Amino acid sequence: MTLLILGLVIFLGAHSVRIVADGWRTATIARIGALPWKGLYALVSIAGFVLIVIGYGMTRAQPTVDLFTPPGWARHLASLLTLFTFILLAAAYVPGNRIKAAVGHPMIAGVKLWAIAHLLANGRVGDVVLFGAFLVWAMFDFRAARARDRATGVTRTSAGIARDAITVVVGLVGWAVFAMMLHGMLIGVRPFGPA
Repeated sequence: MTLLILGLVIFLGAHSVRIVADGWRTATIARIGALPWKGLYALVSIAGFVLIVIGYGMTRAQPTVDLFTPPGWARHLASLLTLFTFILLAAAYVPGNRIKAAVGHPMIAGVKLWAIAHLLANGRVGDVVLFGAFLVWAMFDFRAARARDRATGVTRTSAGIARDAITVVVGLVGWAVFAMMLHGMLIGVRPFGPA
């Protein structure tokens, strides 16, 4: 559990700089340059992510400590919610779609929905620590990002229904590939396999 928590502190800490120290971040980028900042940010994020993966894997290998037993329907609801998560992730990258125009920060909203989905379907201590930490972070980050948008007068427009369709199709395909194949290979749990 120690490695998981350390990884979460490092990874989410790096991703929280704009929440708690946006002025320091801006001053540091001005002092050292954007490229070195991105390099340091990437290194810290990767280190934190690796610790999360190793630490979470260790919690799964240890004897199970269940905080609650999710009901059977929770897996199905989690699968449905992650479908919307993938659409939100696609919306973050497809320019000019209405989802991004409406939500503002679909990547963060997607992380929030992903965390909720996994908290519903997993009751082990390690799961609650991992997904709970991401949920709390996403809530604070989304609020901070929307506040920055309001302060700077950011507005988003959409470029029509074709961009919306592309967003939904990319999200659906990404979800299908991950849910049907990659989740089992990478995580060891098949969302549509035996419980």
